Amino acid sequence: MRIFRSSTSFAYTTGGFDRPFTIYNEDMTMDEQEFRRRADAAIEGLKKSLYAAEEDADFEVEEQNGVLNVVFEEPPAKFVITPNAPVRQIWISALSTSFKLDWKESLEDFVLEKTGEPLKPLVARLVNKQLGEDEVHLV
Repeated sequence: MRIFRSSTSFAYTTGGFDRPFTIYNEDMTMDEQEFRRRADAAIEGLKKSLYAAEEDADFEVEEQNGVLNVVFEEPPAKFVITPNAPVRQIWISALSTSFKLDWKESLEDFVLEKTGEPLKPLVARLVNKQLGEDEVHLV
């Protein structure tokens, strides 16, 4: 038997048949309303920090229908930060990569499981990488 894991589900094979199943962890126990409340607060806090940082760096922050965009002129790029209610994650599309953050109750923040980075430090790292500088710090 082989087991394959993604962030919230598993699949296993026996005798050539795939049998997927989902395990609900602490992040999946919140209902949609609670997720939206937490995601809205996290994105609003991120937006305020990005607005403060855009005065000193070369990017622009835009918000439309709950989606946050960070737009760069040089080099040209666009980061998209959006809540994904069905899977209870905040998704970030940046640097040709998708980052999926789960709610971590112990930190009271959305966190990238792979690195352990909370939302603001992750976005700051991605913005700095795009700019090729280390001037953006989000608080």
